[in-house]
Amino acid sequence: MHFSWSFSPNTARARLSFRALVAAFGVAALGPVPGALAQGQGSGAAASGAAAGWEICNRTSYVLEAAAGHYEGQGVTVEGWTRLRPGSCQIALKGPLEPGVHYLFARSSSAHRGGRKVWGGESPYCVDPTGSFAVESPQDCASMGLEARKFRPVLIEKASGWTTNLTEIEDWDMEQAANAGVQRLLGESGVFGGKIDGFIGRKTRAAIAAFYKANGLPEETTDAELIDMLEQIAREKTMAVGMTLCNRTRNRIWAAIARRKGEGWESRGWWQLESGGCARAVDEPLLATEHFVFAEMEDTDGRMRRLKGAADPFCIARARFAITGRKECEASAYRTVDFRATPVAKDKRLTVEFFERDFREAEG
Repeated sequence: MHFSWSFSPNTARARLSFRALVAAFGVAALGPVPGALAQGQGSGAAASGAAAGWEICNRTSYVLEAAAGHYEGQGVTVEGWTRLRPGSCQIALKGPLEPGVHYLFARSSSAHRGGRKVWGGESPYCVDPTGSFAVESPQDCASMGLEARKFRPVLIEKASGWTTNLTEIEDWDMEQAANAGVQRLLGESGVFGGKIDGFIGRKTRAAIAAFYKANGLPEETTDAELIDMLEQIAREKTMAVGMTLCNRTRNRIWAAIARRKGEGWESRGWWQLESGGCARAVDEPLLATEHFVFAEMEDTDGRMRRLKGAADPFCIARARFAITGRKECEASAYRTVDFRATPVAKDKRLTVEFFERDFREAEG
């Protein structure tokens, strides 16, 4: 899933806090209600109406993390990660700005299910996927322990300030995005099963009230604190299940997985695993059965070494793929390759580690 983008002037819209909305409709007694909060509270320039740099606004239902690149000296310096709650704005690059092409990449928080969603383009620059960073992007990301991500060029025309909106297919405004974000996190935290529609209806109000009560949240709890707590709980639930792939070799690995999906089969890839790195391939509870993995490791001379012990055929594609079924791959312009069975998943989770001894010698 790729987010779309746009430029728009900053706007600040006031609305009641989630606590006030719930209390106003009388769903549950929550104690004294704090004053109304401005939409975009804590988002810097959005609340003041004037950007003091490059402002990124999150009009999606996901918590996002953004990295911004700008020309400095002879190269592009990339800084990240700027965290963006749904319905909020943050300054990714302080002003004054140098008018011209800049670069932007954003990803959804690891707390969200369904794999990480990205907003990007076709310009590769280096990032540190594990934490905050600021780096003049080198030619070889791996040599600095970094990974390449494809950024989108953004033409900034004013030195005083610029705003870029990240959006979904649904054209949420900022208030709807905040509402939809809370609905999504409530669902991923296990306390809401309703529709993500950006509207705080009866089911959403009841879920928020139940969450406040269950967690004993004080009256001073802000909307931002509510989202942060929901994200933390959702992340803990997500990390407690699913499949993780880890590279314990000195080289880069390209990996894919296959598993039962409904009444049939599904194969999915690719995950690029740098030396020592891990990736979440499935972030939902696993069936107590075998799963399957395919992997190729880049040797020092550029040749590829395939996984040993692979004997179960599935379909793959050269580019990123998600393929339903495992028969007649070539008829659909895919390739058939053998995957290796994993141990049976326990407690709805599984970690697959790749060591150099797991790979055959390169052919040719």
